[in-house]
Amino acid sequence: MTSTTEPTEPLSVEQLSATTLLRFATAGSVDDGKSTLVGRLLHDSKSILTDQLEAVERVSASRGQDTPDLALLTDGLRAEREQGITIDVAYRYFATARRRFILADTPGHVQYTRNMVTGASTADLAVVLVDARNGVIEQTRRHAAVAALLRVPHVVLAVNKMDLVEYKESVFAAIAEEFTAYASELGVPEITAIPISALAGDNVVDASANMDWYGGPTVLEHLESVPVSHDLAHCHARLPVQYVIRPQTAEHPDYRGYAGQIAAGTFRVGESVTVLPSGRTSKVAGIDLLGRPVDIAWTPQSVTLLLEDDIDVSRGDLLVPSKDAPPTTQDVEATVCHVADEPLTVGHRVLLKHGTRTVKAIVKDIPSRLTLDDLSLHPHPGRLVANDIGRVKIRTAEPLPLDAYADSRRTGAFILIDPADGTTLTAGMVGESFAAPQPVKDETDEDGWDF
Repeated sequence: MTSTTEPTEPLSVEQLSATTLLRFATAGSVDDGKSTLVGRLLHDSKSILTDQLEAVERVSASRGQDTPDLALLTDGLRAEREQGITIDVAYRYFATARRRFILADTPGHVQYTRNMVTGASTADLAVVLVDARNGVIEQTRRHAAVAALLRVPHVVLAVNKMDLVEYKESVFAAIAEEFTAYASELGVPEITAIPISALAGDNVVDASANMDWYGGPTVLEHLESVPVSHDLAHCHARLPVQYVIRPQTAEHPDYRGYAGQIAAGTFRVGESVTVLPSGRTSKVAGIDLLGRPVDIAWTPQSVTLLLEDDIDVSRGDLLVPSKDAPPTTQDVEATVCHVADEPLTVGHRVLLKHGTRTVKAIVKDIPSRLTLDDLSLHPHPGRLVANDIGRVKIRTAEPLPLDAYADSRRTGAFILIDPADGTTLTAGMVGESFAAPQPVKDETDEDGWDF
């Protein structure tokens, strides 16, 4: 089928401001057609510039291809274009009249699992592609497991290359049933299966005339309409302090405000708040938003909070409602994905960055490593190498206010940093994973710890 390509009027600033934002990631095995799907989505929704399309047409023609290879719109690295694979996470920004999108096209190779974790860590939705000829394979299950680990609330199963199986409903139904059963067992809350052909454009932006047996939405229709059900405005209110504002001018001689982006929840004037980790309490005397006072503010607004009492608050502190304060601890148990080439080992000294606060820490134990192929646990591996996912116990030099990742993906996440050169070592999720290991008795002698 063909899609319309007539130019449309660009969205105005007012129209963009009125639309919601959806972050989504694509994943799937090698050659399942992720980049082609993304390219088709951008092309048919008229979200690419003329010069971008012309560049793709030139490269495609130089390879002897009769039609533009839309995968080149996202495979930007030279090695990706030469090998026809995706290596890095490719981010693309586009918008329709109904919604704005941030898209992360992630690699399909096993050795780039860490890149998928990076791309999906902030995603509201994950699109997992499956080749209709191959069905659900090991890498499909691996990506479903990663989506479940990262608590991605919506998963779309895109059964691609339906044109190569004669658009048979039975093929699609069997794959959808198998994947849905597996992902549901992992705890994925919502799964939507859509039969597509990214190469031909079937059910990507426009409905397919070749699959009249399918009555559901196209990929774009689903992306435009899926509710962002994990609305952060209704989560535990959290404001990591980024900056203390004290102008000390004649106009504002006593102004002291605490600025930052609200990570979750809602703050109101008059509300009792607690400063963590110190535990000091006060009340919100005022909220400044874009230079104007307001009575209420919510995520993800960047605001300045003024407190009734002159208490010690600095960058790295966390402002929370007094009635809904998370516990503070120096002992962190989490599921992590190791992203650095250097292994993470027991006894490793690191920096732990949580929100706007960075503290010294030591890896106390690595109770288990998760094998995503069959979700089995390898006990006490002693180390995690690049792309490994496992459980860790960490001791921090200072107490941290931590939410469970299951409760808040923003304040339940952290990263481990190499103190020597600032390299990101590991991405962490506080609390239990979907395949949490049995508690392991800690026989480590704690004598000699620095903190």
